[in-house]
Amino acid sequence: MRFEIVTIFPGFFSSIFEHGIVRRALSEGLAAVNTYDLRAFTHDRHRTVDDRPFGGGEGMVLKPEPLAEALTALGVAPKAERTGSSANQGAGEPCKDGADRLAPTTRVILLSAQGRPFTQVLARELAGLDRVMLICGRYEGVDERINELYCDLELSIGDYVLSGGELAAAVVVDAVVRLIPGVLGNQASAEFESFGVLDSEIAPEIGAKVDAGLDADRKPAPRSQHGSGGLLDYPHYTRPAEFAGLHVPEVLINGDHGQIRRWRRQQQLRKTLLNRPDLLENAELSAEDRRVLDAIQQKRRE
Repeated sequence: MRFEIVTIFPGFFSSIFEHGIVRRALSEGLAAVNTYDLRAFTHDRHRTVDDRPFGGGEGMVLKPEPLAEALTALGVAPKAERTGSSANQGAGEPCKDGADRLAPTTRVILLSAQGRPFTQVLARELAGLDRVMLICGRYEGVDERINELYCDLELSIGDYVLSGGELAAAVVVDAVVRLIPGVLGNQASAEFESFGVLDSEIAPEIGAKVDAGLDADRKPAPRSQHGSGGLLDYPHYTRPAEFAGLHVPEVLINGDHGQIRRWRRQQQLRKTLLNRPDLLENAELSAEDRRVLDAIQQKRRE
């Protein structure tokens, strides 16, 4: 998988991808990241990439010409000129661009505070592509005509404003790379975590990897955790069993995988209710889940 980042600060990325999971993915050839200096696509002596906004107002706006030239150099034609143009496609829909100018497995993304929220669901979608192009906004933003003419998706990493899209690009790369098959040491790590998938969507071979031990008949023990189904993850503990007067919950060390599974689900629901109650609105909850939530809310009222 290849990431291509258009930015006025290519040096920003010189060390950020030299650590952890992303570094390993790059060194093993599972992913590649290329950066392109937007100023290289200017033609004036000052290498100008921005100008004042029409209509007045504060700040500066990235000019359309250098961005259009950069995208053209990378093989991206305006959407209206692509075979099976994606000019009218909705955000998050697969590209239908011609293989001659832009492969169907490529997505052009503008990083912007006005964009669609970046989620784990979208990260999984992007992880299935071959090529992701990231345009880093700066100043007051990017001339909207670049978005309209070239971009398949406008993306925001949160409800706050950054100085530029470089940090957002790094976040997108990190979140997507770890989902590429073979990048994580244990593929199950990307399934059983916050914002993960439902139990029904977890491949049996992945679920089997988290079965803790075998019973006397050499059959897999009951799985000790649920897929999060878009909720937050449960709390995690490791050695020592006692720290600063606090003990690991007894249920986690009694060896009963059914009890562990139920406790972890209860903790998922509790943490989601406390920290991200909005996630519960669209979650697929069982009758037992709802009883647990009612009990948590009742206890909070007492």
